[in-house]
Amino acid sequence: MAKTTSLHCRVVEGKDLPAKDVSGSSDPYCVVKVDDEVVARTATVWKSLNPFWGEEYTLRLPRGFRSLAVYVLDEDTIGQDDVIGKVSLSRRQISAEPRGVDSWLSLAPVDPDEEVQGEIHLELQVPEQGHPRVLRCHVIEARDLAPRDLSGTSDPFARVSCCRHTLETAVIKKTRFPRWDEVLEFEVAEGEPGEAVLSVEVWDWDIVGKNDFLGRVEFPLDTIRTDPTKGWFQLLPFPSTTKDHGGQLGAVRLAVRLVEDRVLPPPYYQPLIQLLTEPILCLGQPPDGTALAVLEEVTSGESRQDVATKLVKIFLAQGLAVPLLDYLTTRELARTTDPNTLFRSNSLASKSVEQFMKVVGLPYLHEVLKPVVNRIFEEKKYVELDPGKMDLSRSRRISFKGSLSEARVQESSLELLKGYLGDIVDAIVGSVEKCPLLMRVAFKQLRRRVEERFPSAQHEEVRYFSISGFLFLRFFAPAVLTPKLFSLREQHADPRTGRTLLLLAKALQSIGNLGLQLGQGKEPWMAPLHAVLLPSVTRVKAFLDNLVTVESAEVGEEPVLPALFRPPATIKEGYLHTRTAGGPALLPRFAFKKRYFWLSTEALTYSKSPEWQVRCSIPVPWMRAVERVDEGTFQHPHVMQIVAQDDAGQLHTTYIQCKRDATLPPCPHRAPRSCGSGSGRCGRPAAPTRPCCPPATRAPSAPAAGPAACNLPAPRPGAAGPTAPWCWASGVTPWTPRRRLRPSTGTCGRRGPGCGEAGGGWPVAWGSRGTLGAGGQGGSVLRVPLLQGGGGRGC
Repeated sequence: MAKTTSLHCRVVEGKDLPAKDVSGSSDPYCVVKVDDEVVARTATVWKSLNPFWGEEYTLRLPRGFRSLAVYVLDEDTIGQDDVIGKVSLSRRQISAEPRGVDSWLSLAPVDPDEEVQGEIHLELQVPEQGHPRVLRCHVIEARDLAPRDLSGTSDPFARVSCCRHTLETAVIKKTRFPRWDEVLEFEVAEGEPGEAVLSVEVWDWDIVGKNDFLGRVEFPLDTIRTDPTKGWFQLLPFPSTTKDHGGQLGAVRLAVRLVEDRVLPPPYYQPLIQLLTEPILCLGQPPDGTALAVLEEVTSGESRQDVATKLVKIFLAQGLAVPLLDYLTTRELARTTDPNTLFRSNSLASKSVEQFMKVVGLPYLHEVLKPVVNRIFEEKKYVELDPGKMDLSRSRRISFKGSLSEARVQESSLELLKGYLGDIVDAIVGSVEKCPLLMRVAFKQLRRRVEERFPSAQHEEVRYFSISGFLFLRFFAPAVLTPKLFSLREQHADPRTGRTLLLLAKALQSIGNLGLQLGQGKEPWMAPLHAVLLPSVTRVKAFLDNLVTVESAEVGEEPVLPALFRPPATIKEGYLHTRTAGGPALLPRFAFKKRYFWLSTEALTYSKSPEWQVRCSIPVPWMRAVERVDEGTFQHPHVMQIVAQDDAGQLHTTYIQCKRDATLPPCPHRAPRSCGSGSGRCGRPAAPTRPCCPPATRAPSAPAAGPAACNLPAPRPGAAGPTAPWCWASGVTPWTPRRRLRPSTGTCGRRGPGCGEAGGGWPVAWGSRGTLGAGGQGGSVLRVPLLQGGGGRGC
């Protein structure tokens, strides 16, 4: 049985943020930290004081995590980004709400003395005999301290106070992993009060100005007298003195829920699966007494999305997704008397079909919409039809005729919208063969059920609307409105592009409604588009007829593997410098070569140039670790290593230099792991600055048991791997802590990864703005945990 702790965090939106730019606006984004460790970053919303992010993450956490913090920053092109404020939630606050925290939270200012991280290794002891009694404080080392200097390091020293005396260690220059190994002694008087404490503080020494605080830890003397203390201790900030600013810094809306699960082996879940699938496989049961019927009745509106997501995943794995949707939609059809309200509510049936389309049809959505959406983002044309929102200064251009009039702006906007909308409709109606067969069979069955429920001629439009309501209103239109949430773009749209997308989404909604509500809305300024929408409705009806013209026998619904849930789309691409592990180099600094990289959900591929035909590839299932490399190894900053394992069990290491330190994962706070011969371990603690054995001298590590990562392919049948049921959800970001390690140099002179163990791995934040390695500037984040099982040839 595996125990897992997951944190579901949704960064929804912000409001009333202060202006940080000279334009009177801000470019806000959020950074999510767990125990002072960065685990996620939202995209940047440009020029907005009331941004909407809508990004959701599922984080795999250690069971002993303490707090969650969300920082709001303003992105600047030149110089460092401005910190606007933060929201902190302790584990106790999150656990106190069974349904999670979902509310507006005021931003608090960020105090540098409270922004601490890292751990310190201490050994404390008071001998039982002797006079006077002496308290021995062995200050051994610290790790992952906060960087306080411009170089990205610190000059740390420890200050120990006890019994009205203070002693300090030596200063260790330019490091975040200092090792002092000093013993400081204090005389403890017999009459010393019981509430006396030993305080250990870590500071960054500065030659000019005051020293910077790095963290502290305290120990009551009573506990040290009774029990010697030794171990790694989390550095804590000074008690908070931050005053409530009464919402002056704005607020953010967060939805956070803590889930602690015990995951059993698959056989234990078979009775539940049989209970859920019984009404599908045994059609003679009373329709109201089944488990699905009861689940549908007791599910509230808040949890309906979550229940629908899990049902779709379970039935897809059993190869029964289409019968599930047929069962749920048939029950809703039986309750519907007015066909105009069919599937309008957020019922379990509607949510299940919506989730089914996202899982099965996301690659199809990318293929249809991505070219047009990319062109809209690149062109950034000013489009506006509403006279009340028209800003002529934005459309002003230098010419002999002066600025454009309102009529000219409306005319040019109409032409642009017609062009964009025409391209979108052309792509949709021409995509019948691209649509997954599973979706086509599901829509065919849905249409048949609707025709049986409403057979009269006056309800002829319902057979079209039942499908277009899902396909256009819940799939195509939302993807056009917010491409970031459907992975069509890495960034949210700026205000100008966002307005264009909003108008196009409104037009697609009108087409999805089959033009039945044209002219009845509160937006008469959309009337010039009606001449384009009505012919499009005719074309869409023909498209829907062709879409459901498919023989059910053409597709046998097999269980869908989790690997098929994610589109094999390119997430990032761009130039980086790389180096493969090999023999010793005289000038390791110049051993890196410039290569063009493509990162997809399936592999990391690179070649000499984008047009070069010969390419190397590292499939994601073959990766064993993605780790940060010590800066002194290659005399290069921001280097990470990717460790892959081939079919023979050999480990191959590829080094990549990123552009910024923010691209790499920060260091976790974990005790050292020890290593042993024969299992990829070398029999000594794996300190961050101590080399370990090279891959050529150790056998591959055995996979550890545990739940599968949500966004990664499941192991092949019969392969070693996790026993927990697979899971998938849109926006899921699994997070497994792993220590930062330094590449080792073995006796053969070959560099390789440091000691590690399967089952846990470091995430990597890839860059932004369409290129790899600029993660500090925004963009989507890909987390690549250490995989379990599998194998293959590394590049």
